[in-house]
Amino acid sequence: MMTDSMAAPRAALAIFAHPDDIEFVAAGTLLRLRDAGWRIHSLTVSGGDCGSMTTGPDETRATRAAEGRAAATILGAEFHESLANDLCIFYEERLLRRLAAVVRRVRPRIVLTHSPDDYMEDHMNTARLAVTAAFARGMPNFTTDPPVEPSAGDVTVYHAMPHGLCDGLRRPVVPDLYVDTTSVQAEKRKALAAHASQKAWLDATQGMDSYLDSGDDAARAVGRMSGRFECAEGWRRHLHLGLSARDDDPLAAALGPTLTCAQPTTH
Repeated sequence: MMTDSMAAPRAALAIFAHPDDIEFVAAGTLLRLRDAGWRIHSLTVSGGDCGSMTTGPDETRATRAAEGRAAATILGAEFHESLANDLCIFYEERLLRRLAAVVRRVRPRIVLTHSPDDYMEDHMNTARLAVTAAFARGMPNFTTDPPVEPSAGDVTVYHAMPHGLCDGLRRPVVPDLYVDTTSVQAEKRKALAAHASQKAWLDATQGMDSYLDSGDDAARAVGRMSGRFECAEGWRRHLHLGLSARDDDPLAAALGPTLTCAQPTTH
């Protein structure tokens, strides 16, 4: 198994489906890692071309790319260009080779991505692609697009909480790690506000009246689940096989016990 001494300087890569997904469920953790001295990166597999009721796909895609860059600037993250269109994120070779190229360039110690069980296929397929792209990071016989040399080093994949805090069959999902986002919640909200085009879309299609308040409400709900924090983001660690040492938990190690908790103290 690869060791930390072989890994690149500390980097965390958020791989999510759509512009604003990162800001809803992962930005607080990225901010905490940034403040702990980590390099942070943001990538949404889709450009968000279907996220409007009033503008066409090309205009919508351009608008959302600009919003994504603005949000990344607020977070202090390196922005990576999207690779596909809405509803066209499939677990397939072309996308995998392109995403694996990004993983090899970034050489992340931590990958943050969607829950493997969520309310839409784009999210779940993104999670699958992220895991395999991380798994293939050091395979010399797997050629990426564009070609990037394999990279050695442990990587740990963490899955975010699904939308609604339950899976597609309405079963509650419980994190095994909570990150305290209370002190960075205002900055997280500011990054989410950069996606201004989404207010009307989310109001109309998903009943999320004031999407900024919805983001805060979700953080407070996870905070209550922790039994410790006012606002939090929840994470589940992917199986270590092919990725890292068995007990590897760099997110908890980076942020420490004052910013994370593994078990809720109350229900």
